[in-house]
Amino acid sequence: MDKSLKKIAIITSGGDAPGMNAAIRSVVRTCVYKGITPMGFYKGYDGLINGKMIELNARSVKGIINKGGTILKTARSKDFRSKEGRDKAFKNLKFNNIDGLIVIGGDGTFTGGLIFGEENNFPVIGIPATIDNDIFGTSHTIGFDSACNTVMSAIDKIRDTASSHNRLFFVEVMGRDAGHIALNTGVASGAEEILIPEENLGEERLIQSLKRSKKTGKSSSIVVVAEGDDTGENVYELKKYVEKHLPDYDARVSVLGHMQRGGSPTCFDRVLASRLGVKAVELMIKGESNIMVGLQNNIVEITPFKKAIKGITKINTELLKVSDIMSI
Repeated sequence: MDKSLKKIAIITSGGDAPGMNAAIRSVVRTCVYKGITPMGFYKGYDGLINGKMIELNARSVKGIINKGGTILKTARSKDFRSKEGRDKAFKNLKFNNIDGLIVIGGDGTFTGGLIFGEENNFPVIGIPATIDNDIFGTSHTIGFDSACNTVMSAIDKIRDTASSHNRLFFVEVMGRDAGHIALNTGVASGAEEILIPEENLGEERLIQSLKRSKKTGKSSSIVVVAEGDDTGENVYELKKYVEKHLPDYDARVSVLGHMQRGGSPTCFDRVLASRLGVKAVELMIKGESNIMVGLQNNIVEITPFKKAIKGITKINTELLKVSDIMSI
């Protein structure tokens, strides 16, 4: 163990995700187990700049593993994007005798951590937590599984009313740049079509698909749409296009929005957060920096920040085939 490592700072940054609290808990208790003092900073990088912090211990994180959101709050910091803001953050860390920083968040969080670590030669390690599952170097980000379960439950309920009224529902889910949530929940909930940014289905193919569904006797349909899909200008315009070309359909739109970020994390996310938190602290003790811990083939591995940020995640093309077969 690095004998000079006495205090580690922890922040959550960017969009919240179920399981962030479980990750905080894991980092804190691993620090205590290893004889290190964990310091929590509030509201992400803004907390580092403003010095808003709390000393944590094993008891201060009790009862949070099952809670959504983050007890440390989160924010996107404009001030941290400036050299002046980062210098102030570094001075606060040094003034409080903090020797390393663990950041829990997505690619924006890791970009800030990479710049900060390189500028100040300061140890920074990242834990991926975002419902979009769009971080390179890990098969699952903390919060993705929980968000998928929330979406699946919502679509199951929408399916009930769609069947009762013989309606077509367009269900928009989060995923501005990645269609992982839409693809997985679409397959899991038996959607007739899944529209994602990575695969441009096209409006005409959607029309033909819905016509086939009608011919095979389907009285209702669910189309899951990732918010970043560009098949139409937006989900409401897509609805109008379908109504114009298929007037027999009684179409509705349901935008699930931020409900996908909330709720209690699933068993998978709680276990993942616990594993990644332990590994992050252990790697920092070994002197590692500017890396992210992630899950690859169910093994916790490391990925350099630069790779995690610039790498492109790929959708599971097998699920596209499964979706086509299941939607007949």
